[in-house]
Amino acid sequence: MATDPVQARPERPGRRLRLLPRPRRPVHLALLVLILAGLAVYAWVDATAAPFSRSATVGVLIPGAVLGAIGLGRPPERIPPPDELDMIGMSYWIITLAAFFEWEASAWRDSSWPWHPSFTVLIDPLLAPHLIKSVAILVWVLAGWALVRR
Repeated sequence: MATDPVQARPERPGRRLRLLPRPRRPVHLALLVLILAGLAVYAWVDATAAPFSRSATVGVLIPGAVLGAIGLGRPPERIPPPDELDMIGMSYWIITLAAFFEWEASAWRDSSWPWHPSFTVLIDPLLAPHLIKSVAILVWVLAGWALVRR
């Protein structure tokens, strides 16, 4: 339950894939620059793939598999639950997500007519330039990394 207290454990028994202790930040600034440059090059190359092609699928699966392996190898520390939920803020998120999913489902059901386009049809012209598509992929990979670090 969300209101049960979380017991802090100094050790985590049952952790099978203990590789290396997790550093809080890169050892050198040069390593950080090298990682960001590599991710930027990966995003630039991945953005050249045609939508829904085999190379686009592989370009999505590679970072997903890497981040999944990192997440399995070094699971994050458990965050204690809040004392109470902000029901007003949570209701805003639920209403927004429900409206978005209803929009997408009805556009899919109606075969995305011009008077009721899906979100992907609306966003495709914005992602058409190569630079913007590359930046979007880089932001997506960095968001995944932030989730794995959390």
